[in-house]
Amino acid sequence: MNDIAREPLTTQSGGHQNIPDSRGINFFHVDPDLGRLLRLYLGDARYRELEPQLKSLGQRASDELDAWALSADHNPPQLRHRTRRGEPVQSIDKHPDYVALERVAYAELGLASMSHVGNAPPPLVKYALTYLFVQAEFGLCCPVSMTDSLTRTLRKFGDPAVVARYLPMLASRDFDVLYQGAMFMTEQAAGSDVARIATRAALETAPDGTQTWRLYGDKWFCSNADADLAMVLARPDGAPSGINGLALFLLPKTLPDGSRNHYRIVRLKDKLGTRSMASGEIVLEGAAAYLIGEIGRGFHQMADMINMSRLSNGVRAAGLMRRATTEALHVARNREAFGRKLIDMPLMQRQLLKMLLPTEQARSMFMQIAQRLPLADAGDAQAAKCVRILTPLIKFRACRDARRVTGDAMEVRGGTGYIEEWSDARLVRDAHLGSIWEGTSNIVALDIARAVKREGALEPLRAYLIGMLDGVTLPPQSDALLRATLDRVCGAIATVAEDGSDELARQAGSALYHITTAIFMAVEGVRLAPDHRRLALAHLLLRHKLLPVDPLALPENDDALLFDALVKQREVSFALAMQALPTGDVQ
Repeated sequence: MNDIAREPLTTQSGGHQNIPDSRGINFFHVDPDLGRLLRLYLGDARYRELEPQLKSLGQRASDELDAWALSADHNPPQLRHRTRRGEPVQSIDKHPDYVALERVAYAELGLASMSHVGNAPPPLVKYALTYLFVQAEFGLCCPVSMTDSLTRTLRKFGDPAVVARYLPMLASRDFDVLYQGAMFMTEQAAGSDVARIATRAALETAPDGTQTWRLYGDKWFCSNADADLAMVLARPDGAPSGINGLALFLLPKTLPDGSRNHYRIVRLKDKLGTRSMASGEIVLEGAAAYLIGEIGRGFHQMADMINMSRLSNGVRAAGLMRRATTEALHVARNREAFGRKLIDMPLMQRQLLKMLLPTEQARSMFMQIAQRLPLADAGDAQAAKCVRILTPLIKFRACRDARRVTGDAMEVRGGTGYIEEWSDARLVRDAHLGSIWEGTSNIVALDIARAVKREGALEPLRAYLIGMLDGVTLPPQSDALLRATLDRVCGAIATVAEDGSDELARQAGSALYHITTAIFMAVEGVRLAPDHRRLALAHLLLRHKLLPVDPLALPENDDALLFDALVKQREVSFALAMQALPTGDVQ
């Protein structure tokens, strides 16, 4: 067991005061914008119900959950193939601190089951709790997300008898009863090229006439390898090659008679990050499985699960960035150098603001998607199109931003941040998964273009954004610049998608993410007035991410007062917010 995680949760004292330690602060209280935004999106009544849980989780995430997470990261799971008598067991031994985290996520908070019970709260409640939880532990949030997404996909496409058999365990918060989920899709020859999946599905008939699907093949990267249930893509015998020959199957770990299903965990992966959670290689040796939906529609059905996992990935990236930013702000407020607090140094303020801006972008984005999701599920066509394109947008951009933000936070702490006793190194390692899991940046950027060209998602998103601008009274200069930039960005990404200019997909996708989040934050700023922090952030997005910049030109305005207010989380006046607005015309 790692002793570092068991140190007393005390603040620094004596000669160690210049090594600030955030252990014990409340991650909810030190992030005032979180409560304000949740009240804005959820409404007063729902927010008041949720607030005590947010306060409690914010404290626990900094205290015991963070200690458990550090311990679990330093003590990764171990695969046991046999007992000491040679009996095959195929069990994964998890560190007790990881199991403690599982109890909190699955049983106490119900993060995987919350959306699948009667009178389920809005999705934003689940994502807000996940956002705080992931600031302590990232690795476990992968199984939690997959369990949630698997349950959703099973309910949408599964045979009613199969749903009835497994939904009670998937929706349970009894830790001794509940089931965890996973998806086994990746193969060595078929990474992002799903059409090359070679796992076989054979329909076998028993002497009594009972038919059972049997799966044969190798799955190369299976996170939460010992999950109770997994969604698996396979190709039924006789099905055509390519994506149209794939089918989706539900693979139980345990058969109805209590015996182990016919597949083996070959080994566990030695990973850069998410070391607390078991990812492995699996060989299917005639494993019994249930067909989900129609043969030939397997990838399209699993795409629903992938999209929900991508959204969760974006939420986790936002949470990682917030934890990193919180750490950097805490160090900057409490560490002195050259006779001054770091947070009072102009160059440090600029570095902190470069971390704060993408952190706030991702937060506004996931909250907006969470608001659209119930409408999309209820049949609202515009909301469905918005969710379709916003989900890969946050997966693509926020996950890449998290890699840089966590790295910059490590730099703020300095050499101490490079030491594994602190959270910084773990955040950096974990952040790199986001750009790979559920599609690399290139794959997801191309999916954004696909949503524009093949699924017509751009115009519904544009209409939604214009409707948001129409619904508030922004300063005329801000409103005009946002609308003009939106038109220009939409024109650019439409051209890229229509022409098949794949080499420009990332550039166009980034531009769409930036203008979308700029509008979200500008509208939030109006609704949260008289504090104009988010309007100022929207203006900075326009200036630094969307409009032409001469790298050698000196700034026209002195931003010192604005930057000081933003990094110190003070209220921003309207005048200061307008000072950040770029000058000149959109080209």
